[in-house]
Amino acid sequence: MSRTARAFWLATPGRGEIRSVPVPTPDLGEVLIRTRYSGISRGTETLVFTGGVPTDQYSAMRAPFQDGDFPAPVKYGYLSVGVVEQGPAGLRGRTVFCLHPHQTAYVVPAEAVVVVPEAVPAARAVLAGTVETAVNALWDVPPLVGDRVTVLGAGMVGAAVAALLARFPGVRVQLVDVDPTRAALAGALGVGFAAPADAAASRDLVVHASATSAGLRRCLELVAPEGTVLELSWYGDREVALPLGAQFHTGRLTLRSSQVGRVAPARRDRRSTTDRLALALDLLADPAFDALLTGDSRFADLPDVLPRLADGRLPALCHLITYDGE
Repeated sequence: MSRTARAFWLATPGRGEIRSVPVPTPDLGEVLIRTRYSGISRGTETLVFTGGVPTDQYSAMRAPFQDGDFPAPVKYGYLSVGVVEQGPAGLRGRTVFCLHPHQTAYVVPAEAVVVVPEAVPAARAVLAGTVETAVNALWDVPPLVGDRVTVLGAGMVGAAVAALLARFPGVRVQLVDVDPTRAALAGALGVGFAAPADAAASRDLVVHASATSAGLRRCLELVAPEGTVLELSWYGDREVALPLGAQFHTGRLTLRSSQVGRVAPARRDRRSTTDRLALALDLLADPAFDALLTGDSRFADLPDVLPRLADGRLPALCHLITYDGE
């Protein structure tokens, strides 16, 4: 016995549609989720929407419950919050987070969901996947007490990293972006703000999240000798040219990547991906993270919303999708 739900599919690059999909009756050890909210991870999802995933990254870019294959048709997404309608007694009626595409209802293994703490509003909980990325980044390169840290790129990931850095004792954080309106975001997160040209230099750690060559080059200029630039950007199929001459070489700079697909080596033997996600949800009890939710739309409007996010007509950090009445 099965029922049907509605799901957002990328039909062809640049065009999405809502499709009916079957939802099976959950087996033992599975849960049926009725979705309340999902979030659009603007950078990654607009890259997928426009067909920008490189062919050699098709496997690495697969979402946990993705259907279809890149470039299209594909059902993609990974920021979903809903209520357990059927499943183990300890989960029934609980609000949970799951790395699932945009869909009104779905069945997944019970171990694929993490309970949202009571102190975290369901809408804010869609940020769990992004905060998890920030946690992993700071496990890769943790700051020391009193460090001077710059985060260049005030998108979802950069803002989440800045929000966590603001909690470290004595760490002075500057959020840098080409958009002057992001100064208000920095203020809401409790960190400083500057345009790239005015950014403070000689930083102990610089985190790059702008996904631009110019941004990464500027990071290499801002970091102190023997400091580290932590690269969080995803460039898709774009090539990046960097000046790795005098300043990079003689300054003994470190350029390091971080990616959420695997737990950072410093914690890999003691933390699972579920542990990391649960930590991210606990951290979301801080209302400062509401600054990352910059708009909302109904699920039925997704085929119109994603094109506007992709071409910049709809500016956003995390755009919230609501499922009331679906």
